[in-house]
Amino acid sequence: MALSQNLQQKLLQKLSPQQIQLMKLLQVPTANLEERIKEEMEENPALEQEEEKHDEFEESKDEFTENGEETFEEPDGSETDYDNIDISDYVQDGDDDIADYRLRDDNYGSDDDDKKTIPFKTDTSFYETLLDQLGLLKLDDKEQKIAEQIVGSIDEDGYLRRETTAIVDDLAFRQGVMTTEEEVETLIKRIQQFDPPGVAARDLQECLLLQLNRMQDEGKNVSIAIRAISKYFDEFTKKHYEKIQRGLDLNDEQLKEVMQQITRLNPKPGGNVGEINKAESYVVPDFFIMNNGGKLELTLNSRNAPELRISEGYRDMLKEYDRGTKKDKRQKEAVLFIKQKIDSAKWFIDAIKQRQHTLLDTMTAIMNHQHDFFLTGDQTTLRPMILKDIAEKTGLDISTVSRVANSKFVQTEFGTYRLKFFFSESLSTESGEEVSTREVKKILSDLIEAENKKKPLSDEHLTEMLQQKGYNIARRTVAKYREQLNIPVARLRKEL
Repeated sequence: MALSQNLQQKLLQKLSPQQIQLMKLLQVPTANLEERIKEEMEENPALEQEEEKHDEFEESKDEFTENGEETFEEPDGSETDYDNIDISDYVQDGDDDIADYRLRDDNYGSDDDDKKTIPFKTDTSFYETLLDQLGLLKLDDKEQKIAEQIVGSIDEDGYLRRETTAIVDDLAFRQGVMTTEEEVETLIKRIQQFDPPGVAARDLQECLLLQLNRMQDEGKNVSIAIRAISKYFDEFTKKHYEKIQRGLDLNDEQLKEVMQQITRLNPKPGGNVGEINKAESYVVPDFFIMNNGGKLELTLNSRNAPELRISEGYRDMLKEYDRGTKKDKRQKEAVLFIKQKIDSAKWFIDAIKQRQHTLLDTMTAIMNHQHDFFLTGDQTTLRPMILKDIAEKTGLDISTVSRVANSKFVQTEFGTYRLKFFFSESLSTESGEEVSTREVKKILSDLIEAENKKKPLSDEHLTEMLQQKGYNIARRTVAKYREQLNIPVARLRKEL
């Protein structure tokens, strides 16, 4: 125990609070960056944003560092090399839960759905919808403040990722409202009855159960689905349907109906609220890649390069105080406050620039590695690529590359893709050549799509067909890839 604590303390010394904040800033998607900057300006009046000089999707080619140095100046004047920071032990982002779930489940879709991800919303209609429903509850002043704090802690996907204890602390320190975990939990349960179903869940399992519980009058399959998610959620996320079938004593048709019931649920209840039509719902890409006569050109969305500056008013105030010869205690405190705000603003501006630099470095390495795909859009040209490959090419830490890959999008002439779409392990062919597992999955998917649905191909048969095409692959690997593609076993694909 003592060894563990000492090790943790030693690791924590690697990163300063400013460095941790920078890593969190790196994870912010383009669609949310403006809001994050607005929050910073509200907290720090020494930070200002210049008027925008370009359209939100105009291509930006700003310089991000001086002399190409990958260092960062802290408020105390010291410099830190950010390219080799290991942040996996320190930064826990709310999106990671969904990112991990998407990596396992592909959001209940096929591999092709990576570029059809439920979009980040850029409006506030979701929160307006929740606040409208909140207004219908009969709450006293204290309960109203607690409920508003809960709603404000719900993310754009509809999840409440803030711990109950943290909400209690937020209320005490920021609003002077003293409450208990029990009071907060009571109001969370009331808010979980709001529309859309599943809102304010703490994790995916709770989200699905909230939706299913609203549907209990719709038949026996709903009750079975509730039991499946309650008792066999881990098996469900790993697509071990046979274990669920045995555990609940279901026949093939019952299992199929229950799985269809579950997969119709919404894993991101906040993602569809307030849409007028589907055309208004879109992913905001972080990067654009254009094919200019066979030459790939990469640009960063200009919304990632805001024009920030130090407030002239704060600079003038500091100069005015510095001119004074004798300073009393109040003046010294004022000077200290102004300097802290200016230093904090300088740090934030530099952090934004470092964020831009890191994003471009990562995307450039991915583009170069997957050059043929970005030219043709052909998935079979995707090369094997793991996080370590990009980390080695950029000099960044693997955990940094991972967070960029999980939260950023690139727009190409073939569609808009999440960066993690381009990562896959390798598999060898008979000739010893390494090919991307994504290529193998694409061929596997095509084989199943073309099969006779009255006589669907078994995993053994699919393995033989892939081996005939030159891929050294085992049956258990075929079964794993089929599950990752969210394709059921042959007997469940059979049409009568």
